[in-house]
Amino acid sequence: MRKPLANTKVTVKLRKSEYHNEWYIYLESYPVFVAGKKQPQRVREYLNRSITTPIWDKTRTARTTETKKTYKPKRDANGIIQCRSEADREVCEYADNVRKLRQREYDNADLYSDTETALIEQKERSKQNFIDYFYETAKKRHANSSDSIQKTWKRTCDLLKQFAGDTVPFSMIDVRFAEEFKLFLMNAPYGGNRKGTISQNTASNYFSIFKAALTQAFVDGFFTVDLSAKIKNIKEIETHRGFLSFEELNHLAATPCDIKVLKRVALFSALTGLRLCDIKKLKWKEIQINGDQARIDFSQQKTKGVEYMPISQQALELCGEPQVPEKLVFENLPGTTWFSHSLKKWIKSAGITRKITFHCFRHTYATLQLSSGTDIYTISKMLGHTKIETTQIYTKVVDEMKEKAANAIKLNIKKNKPKTDS
Repeated sequence: MRKPLANTKVTVKLRKSEYHNEWYIYLESYPVFVAGKKQPQRVREYLNRSITTPIWDKTRTARTTETKKTYKPKRDANGIIQCRSEADREVCEYADNVRKLRQREYDNADLYSDTETALIEQKERSKQNFIDYFYETAKKRHANSSDSIQKTWKRTCDLLKQFAGDTVPFSMIDVRFAEEFKLFLMNAPYGGNRKGTISQNTASNYFSIFKAALTQAFVDGFFTVDLSAKIKNIKEIETHRGFLSFEELNHLAATPCDIKVLKRVALFSALTGLRLCDIKKLKWKEIQINGDQARIDFSQQKTKGVEYMPISQQALELCGEPQVPEKLVFENLPGTTWFSHSLKKWIKSAGITRKITFHCFRHTYATLQLSSGTDIYTISKMLGHTKIETTQIYTKVVDEMKEKAANAIKLNIKKNKPKTDS
């Protein structure tokens, strides 16, 4: 089917200044068909130029009112507005040269093939600022995510600005740019008043977010190739996962805590493996009881995965008396700072001197499940991991426990030298 021509015409026009005896000069293009608009648009482009001595054509009326009649400017054979002063004539000639350029662009646009049009659009997209796109992508993707995820995306973009500046056109980003940013992250400073550089695992997390933004930009048509697929991640270093032994967990359960709801929440995490962010938003409508078995149907805040999780009778008892469906199961939880302070105090009063954070209760659940013989695939599902590799970290912890147990019993066996035949 033949493509209809827009027949856009570009004209040099004047607009009277409200305060001075001068006229601003501008270009008007019509009709211009804009994507998303049903009706043709009238596009004006001001040239930051003005004139004061236009010659008016008394034979061509522009506008007539009860008190005043105005006329159109007089033009020569080439359509250039005529003026009395030499300076104004130069301005009008300049405006006409710009008009010719715009007219040629509109005329040629109708003749472009779809491929040529796509190339032109791609070129325009490559001029846009990746930094602005990064922030907007973070808002769209994580509008309902946890504060920690939103802050991590923002921190990644802030570091990118430190590395490359406020304006980074898409055309500037290639494999070399990404590799240089990777090296920058490996020695990036902490934010705020904290001194030193971020850990390798933190750098790995930031770089993964950067790659996610690159992938989204490829999907949105800002890149013609998937740069993310060509770039390797920063390798994570295996870290020690703090956890409580079965004896320590029982001792902690028997130790009083100043804030009762904190104790209930911590033990609930150890019995279910739930993250604190998921426990905080848990509502009674998400707890289903079928006979003697209770379960939780909820959406994970971190991964957005919808989970079905059976829970023990003890975990259910920690929830307290059932309330109305929309009510939170664990209400009146203290703020983050007070929460951490009270948790540390409770851990210390139980005689546990190691550093234990709330997330260690989730690690405790995974470690004790593995130690009890639960298979890794079941544990992975219970924890809501999207990759089995994430769960396999806990198997190394259990292997270390087994090795320690193997060497725990030592007998006083005397070594006798073997007798030799004489």
